[in-house]
Amino acid sequence: MSNAKPVIFDDKSYVQLLESVKTRIHSAQHQVAMYVNSELLFTYWNIGHALNQEREQQGWGAKVVDKLARDLKHSFPTMKGLSKRNLQYMMKFAEEWPLDAIAQPAAAQIELKEKKALENPEDTKVPQAVAQIQPNDNQGVTIVPQAVAQFKAFEKESYGRVPWSHHRLLLDKVDNKEERTFYCDQIVTNNWSRSVLLNKLGQDLYQSQGQLSNNFELVLPTDQAALVTATFKDPYFFDFLQLGDEASEREIEDSLTTQIGKFLLEMGAGFAYMGRQYKLEVGGKEFFLDLLFFHTQLNCYVNIELKIDEFKPEYAGKSQFYLTAIDEQLKSEHHNPSLGIILCKEANKIVVEYTLRQTTVPLGVAEYKLVQELPEQLKGLIPSAKEFNDSLKKKGL
Repeated sequence: MSNAKPVIFDDKSYVQLLESVKTRIHSAQHQVAMYVNSELLFTYWNIGHALNQEREQQGWGAKVVDKLARDLKHSFPTMKGLSKRNLQYMMKFAEEWPLDAIAQPAAAQIELKEKKALENPEDTKVPQAVAQIQPNDNQGVTIVPQAVAQFKAFEKESYGRVPWSHHRLLLDKVDNKEERTFYCDQIVTNNWSRSVLLNKLGQDLYQSQGQLSNNFELVLPTDQAALVTATFKDPYFFDFLQLGDEASEREIEDSLTTQIGKFLLEMGAGFAYMGRQYKLEVGGKEFFLDLLFFHTQLNCYVNIELKIDEFKPEYAGKSQFYLTAIDEQLKSEHHNPSLGIILCKEANKIVVEYTLRQTTVPLGVAEYKLVQELPEQLKGLIPSAKEFNDSLKKKGL
């Protein structure tokens, strides 16, 4: 009979250990997935580049791509992604992200790679999927340093880590390279799904980001002002709340906090939710902040005041008071000055500009929309939310 004593676990310590191990596994899975995705993208980019080169040199057209797709399917019957349509996407992908985009960073690494290869050959090994290889005199293979360096440069770029389905969507809907780069950065930073990307494209996030009226350049250091401005947008879309334009501030707050995940997604990366109707005491009186956040990248508190009507100058005075109280009672020495964002149903740009010009705390004003407008081609064919609600009221429903 064994005399070994049973092991007694400290529940709290065990839970912490379990969560730590799970976090490590999830992190490793994510890293592997990202690496595999970069390999696939790099392979697609190389295929597209090769096809583009042949098209230019040989002058052949779409029929060759069609034949190539059939032959590849015969050679790799279980492999997906070799359809004619996908090959055409690869060609466009290579066109939109040309060789110059990664050739220069790659060339800068070749000399260093070759030197490391002489010192320690193990350092230059990469998966076969990303390595161009050539035979050597000993019947073995040698990895071409330029291909290795190109892949290393490729995977560091945001477009080298965006899922292929997202790239196809961007290639279909975005013609401007700067705009595509913006969305690639957002996808990687925020881990957007394809449906989220489609929604952001529909909202024209690229045009609205950094467009809110503010006084950041007047009251913040130049570098910080630029970062803060780029963090916010105008307008914000709260259509996920499924509320009509007649909703009250309380109803909007209730819905935003019950769907805080979608709200944070709309606000962007870095927001940590601190509370709704956050209580502060000043001079023996209680004051309640609509929505308080801490922004991890900006390293500051962000107070959001929600208004269901048009912007009024007095709203800025109230927000300034709140920010002063936050800085006095919540802000630590290592935090940046707190920010205020006033979200209104409407905002007259000139009124906002006059108001913020003499305001000494960092404030921004943006509009929000509860119901997205119908596209022009559908107006008149499908009733708006207001028309639908009015119709129900007339019928007594």
